[in-house]
Amino acid sequence: MKTLLSAEEVREGVARLAGDISRDYVGRSLTIVGVLTGSIVLLADLIRLLDLPLRVGLVQAHSYRGPSTVRGALSVNADLMPEIADRHVLLVDDIFDTGHTLHELVSQLDELQPASIRSAVLLEKQERREVSLRPDYVAFEIPNKFVVGYGLDYNDQFRNLPYVAALDDDEVAGKGE
Repeated sequence: MKTLLSAEEVREGVARLAGDISRDYVGRSLTIVGVLTGSIVLLADLIRLLDLPLRVGLVQAHSYRGPSTVRGALSVNADLMPEIADRHVLLVDDIFDTGHTLHELVSQLDELQPASIRSAVLLEKQERREVSLRPDYVAFEIPNKFVVGYGLDYNDQFRNLPYVAALDDDEVAGKGE
């Protein structure tokens, strides 16, 4: 495992995100919707840095199961999400990889008629994008590596790391345990 972003770099990136979001939403209340499970660390740190009236909700979306690194069909559960009609919504996710998850979530949330909808991600792999949608706020662009830490996992491990690391290919294949 190789560290890509130290804990300090991550903190600085989240602070930049919070500053950009605060400037864009000054004088407005915001509904932040975190995408479970990967965004929980980012979501917790981000909302503590925002000096805005806000509500927080969650949506569960996943297209990977177990040790798989191959995307499957997207499954969405919005039971923990507040009413968003006529509200400014910020969808927060851990990583923008191919973009399919964020694209589908924005489409589904848009059907609920928010006043506006934007997205924020900790990490973006620009070279992997397969959709025209781009996140509105990005803390870091990273290379096309399988990353863990700061909420991101591999087979439900490594979410608790305070930094972002890239797993070696043999670790992703299950050989490096």
